[in-house]
Amino acid sequence: MAVSSSNPGFFAAIETSIADTELRRKLANASGHHLESAASTRAEFPRYDEEREAARSLKTAAIGRLDELLIELRTRLEGNGCHVFFADDAAAARRYIVDLARVRKLKRAVKGKSMTTEEIELNPALEKAGVEVVETDLGEYIVQLRHEPPSHILTPAIHLSKEDVGQLFHDRFGTAYTNEPERLTAVARDNLRAAFLSADLGITGVNFAIAETGTLVLVENEGNGRFSSTLPDTLVAVMGIEKVIARLSDLSHFLEVLARAGTGQKITTYTNFITRPRSHDELDGPREIHVVILDNGRSRILADPVLREALNCLRCGACLNVCPVYRSIGGHAYGYPYQGPIGSIISPALFGKAAGHLPFASTLCGACREICPVKIDIPKLLLHLRWKENQNNLQWPRGAAKARRGAARFGRMANHPRTIRALSRIAVLIMRPFAHEGYVKWMPGPFRNWTLTRDFPVPKAPLKHRSADQPQSN
Repeated sequence: MAVSSSNPGFFAAIETSIADTELRRKLANASGHHLESAASTRAEFPRYDEEREAARSLKTAAIGRLDELLIELRTRLEGNGCHVFFADDAAAARRYIVDLARVRKLKRAVKGKSMTTEEIELNPALEKAGVEVVETDLGEYIVQLRHEPPSHILTPAIHLSKEDVGQLFHDRFGTAYTNEPERLTAVARDNLRAAFLSADLGITGVNFAIAETGTLVLVENEGNGRFSSTLPDTLVAVMGIEKVIARLSDLSHFLEVLARAGTGQKITTYTNFITRPRSHDELDGPREIHVVILDNGRSRILADPVLREALNCLRCGACLNVCPVYRSIGGHAYGYPYQGPIGSIISPALFGKAAGHLPFASTLCGACREICPVKIDIPKLLLHLRWKENQNNLQWPRGAAKARRGAARFGRMANHPRTIRALSRIAVLIMRPFAHEGYVKWMPGPFRNWTLTRDFPVPKAPLKHRSADQPQSN
């Protein structure tokens, strides 16, 4: 991972995370379980690669005509009786939702899981306006009780163990300590039930918005999204502009790959369809639906012919689970709501220069590209952003110039095998006295960044060059 020392906060977060062996153990256990389940489920489904290709094609086509589909979606939603607001940025989205709560005198909000509301920092804005906000996804609920942001796109409390949660519930609710998941879930359910029954505002994200019918699709595993979207009289659904797809018949292709990639399920437990407010003769459902459609930098991604592929993302979280950087440092080190490889791509567009270092926080190993359910070429996009960052001369002018000069020098030396072998032998002789069990834990100068986060294996001396006509020994 190559990032500039001009980002001391990020380096400090990395060092803290790397030093936390317990955190790394939790991340390895949780992400490893996801990966095993995903591999098993995909193996049972021979058409998986076909469905990936279909989902990619459909999403690419939708992004290619995003303006048309958004107009169609708005027309359908309003025809169904929903209110639609297009928000240019996070501030506009927050303002609309807070004003709605004030005008309607709404006092308690229950939220289904939504990374988009994390992106716009909705909770603090509502709380400042006097609205109590309760996260109802179990992972989101846990991190809210700990006053932490989510550390994973899909599993917000991936950095915590069941023992951590047991201690949290004991401290907050006075319950007897337990680390049994079933009992911990029961404690959360008991505390959330009153919030569901008393809430007058429901807030959710949107996984897919179908332009053809004006339908919002929410996929989840706990039923909390269904409670949040049906019990309160007022529902606010927040979605990025990229969530729109063309037809209802397209949806099945995405549902086939989404859960298989992210959690290793054949399909998520609940798939919710919301098309209109409740009718006068219906017993449940919101009486009023507001759909906030957010840009907040997405149009900048769309305008870049290379980068727009990132808008295909389904937010499955699979690239985080497989990423060696994420699995070493966790989500909080990134400093933004979207973590891991895909977060390193979209965060600079959504949050500006301050996130410009994130594309450099990658090994470019390609595992993220292989696991992505819509086959986003994440390494290519990361390299594109690195190139743009260096071209713009924003944060790494010296570092980039040094890297280019160093690469040029190495390129010249690589054309002379004897020089490379001689330098390798010298390096082995220099490094051996400082090595412990075959590794060097600290190196000076330009090599220092490597040993900040990992040990460097001492290279073996190169074999003596053998000419082409020299016979091999048996």
